[in-house]
Parts: sequence; C-alpha cells; structure tokens
Amino acid sequence: MFFSESIKGKEGLKPNLPLEKGYTFSIFESADTVVQAEWNEILKNRNLFLKLEYLKILEEIDSTSFRAIYVIIYRNKIPLGIVYFQIIDFEAKTFGNLLEDQIQSLESKQTKLFEKYIYENEKEILMRLLTCGNNIVSGEHAFLFQSDISKERSFELVEKVIDKIGSREKLSGKISAILAKDFYTPVAVNSRKCFLSSEKFVQFNVEPNMIVDIPAKAATINDFISHFSKKYRNRAKQVLKIAETLEIKELSLKELEKENGSIYALYEQVYEKAKFKIVKLPQNYFVSCKKGFNEEFYLTAFYLDKKLVAFSSGFFTPDNYLEAHYIGFDYELNKEYKLYQNVLCNYIDMAIAKGKRYVNLGRTASEIKSTMGAKAHALTCYIRPQNTISKVVLKPFIQFLQPADWIPRDPFKEVEAD
Repeated sequence: MFFSESIKGKEGLKPNLPLEKGYTFSIFESADTVVQAEWNEILKNRNLFLKLEYLKILEEIDSTSFRAIYVIIYRNKIPLGIVYFQIIDFEAKTFGNLLEDQIQSLESKQTKLFEKYIYENEKEILMRLLTCGNNIVSGEHAFLFQSDISKERSFELVEKVIDKIGSREKLSGKISAILAKDFYTPVAVNSRKCFLSSEKFVQFNVEPNMIVDIPAKAATINDFISHFSKKYRNRAKQVLKIAETLEIKELSLKELEKENGSIYALYEQVYEKAKFKIVKLPQNYFVSCKKGFNEEFYLTAFYLDKKLVAFSSGFFTPDNYLEAHYIGFDYELNKEYKLYQNVLCNYIDMAIAKGKRYVNLGRTASEIKSTMGAKAHALTCYIRPQNTISKVVLKPFIQFLQPADWIPRDPFKEVEAD
C-alpha cells in the first residue's frame, strides 16, 4: 500500500538545469560536493544555519530516514541564490496519536481503511516529506540571495525551484508532501495574496518563535529582571535563588566529550515528550557542533551534587542573536529545582555576557517563555500534498502543528525608553 524503501540519493544529478530564461540551477546531495566558493559567495556569513559546516553535521542523521538537497541558482551562469531542502521519512506510528486526536471528523471509508493500516503496520513508511528549509531549527533558514535581489523576486525563483525539485523527486514515487517552512512575513508574488498561495499549497501557522529583546542598559541577569513588575521579578528571583544550589558551567570541548552520553540521555528525555518527533539528533551532534563552531556554539551544564541534571545549548549568530538550541533536563527533578526556568534564565544571562541584544528562545512553552519577557513572532508555513496519502492526513497534520491556545504574559513594568 505504501512505500518502504529507504531514502537513497539520486545518482548522476546534472548541473545547470534550466529554471527560466537566463536562469539555471544545480543540485548537490552532500555538503562535500557543493561548490563551496559559489555557496559562500551568496552566504557571506549572513546565516549560520546555512553554513555548509553546519549542514554537514546534519548529514550524520540516520541516512535511512533523512537526506539533504543543496541548490545553487544562477543568472547568466553567475551564482545568484542558494536553497536548502531536507527529505524525511515518517513511520506510520508517528501518526498514531495524531489520528486518535484529530481524525474523528474524517468519517470516510478511505480514512477508516487508512487508520486501520496504520495500527497494523507501525514500522511502515507512511509519509515522505520534502521540506524547503531546516526541520532541525526554527526560523527563516531555507534560502538566501544576493543582496540586490528583492524578496519578492527571490520568492518567485524559490517557488520555481520547489516545483522542479518536487517534480524530480516525485518521479520515483516517494514524495508525499512538500513543505516550505518558517517564514516571518508572507510575501506577495505576482499580485497573489502571498507566497505559494496557489490552490496547490495550503498556508498555516505553527507555534511562534519566542524572542527576548534585552534592554541596552542591562549588564546582568539581575539588571534584566529589575525591569519586571514586582510579581514577575519575585518569581525570577526565586528561580535564581534555586540556581545557587546548582553548579552551572559552560563546557569545553574536552568536558563535552566526557559528558556526551549523559547529555544525550537528557536530550532524549525531552525528545520523547515532544508532541511530534521530526528527526532525532545523532549521538555526537553536540560534540560536532563544538568542534565545528568553537566560540559560536556553547553548551552549559547544570549539576546537582556533581550529577548532570540539565543542559542548554546555543549559537551566537552574526546578527546580534543568541539562538537557543537544544536542551535537556531530568523531569523528575525539574519541578523541585526549576530546571527549565533556570535554563531560560541562563540563556538571557549568557546573551548579556556575550553582548547580544536578542535571544531567540525558539518554539513551544510560549506562555512560560513570555513570563521571561519573550514576545511571539508568528511563523507561516506552506504545504502541498503530492498523493492520496498526504491528502488524507493533511487536515489532521496541519491541525496538530498549529499553535495551541496560550495566554501571553508581560512581565515588564512601565519604563522609559532607552
């Protein structure tokens, strides 16, 4: 009924494929094969998560369920833009809970057969997703163009590349849906309502990125929370008081390598509780990030009586951000020691120490992040079903990914502008 063959790269992909008059594109299937000088000519260190050094780390993910595609777009044979794709397989069991929660409203005979198949074939590959963008991080990390190319024009070209890649992959009968992810602002193209708003694509929102804007005068975490109202300031002080019972330290590469097993085990605790599991990081992911990025990447460890009980990781980006990355903590100790809240506080403390103005705390747990001063920045995605399988699951899939209701909190008291 469904495909079960593992993901494989396509052999013999040719460069200089036609896109439109005067424009071509080339496809590469590993970071090592990308023409680095051309890629970097476009990148110009503007996006850390489009660096080939980082994308190569992601290639360590299990290749039976994950594959990357790299595209360079040319105008008159001169590099104009870069686009990054991921192909990910989802087993039927991934959709079990989703269907239990959402599919009740879909009462067709086809849907019932589909649901029955899922529970009888949990290991079967149910959905193969082609993503324009990066499923490992949230935000606009799908493509970049030369600075003289308007955003509208870049979106036009990317849409054409998506069509070309989707058609090429569909020839093998493997692609179930195409996802273009995490755009902060929908962009009008050719007088249409927004990017990819044709009848083929469905637009939807996912959980927002929660971003903290640190006041320019804040020199320490205590300076930062001094801007809070009394209620939230006292709560934050309680969290920081508990932090005094913990040993908190930034790990060197050598220390990270030593603690790698314990770090990964804490990451797995958080991963297993995720409502929708995209891909699992490789065992040496954090070590690889430290090796590859040194001062741009950090991992902070939280110890209780010399036992690792939590960690946070992050990247310092060229655009004045600390990008909160993956975390892990011991759920049994979380409530007593406010581990999650201490992780959030530590992100802000680290950003201040490094002179960063913004902290992107990422998605999920929006309400608790808002109590630390984070504001929601909406993210728009677009998805296009490619076959019957994805058409059946599309509605519950989108409903599942859309933001849950939450109450924004504003911990800041009225202060004069800096």
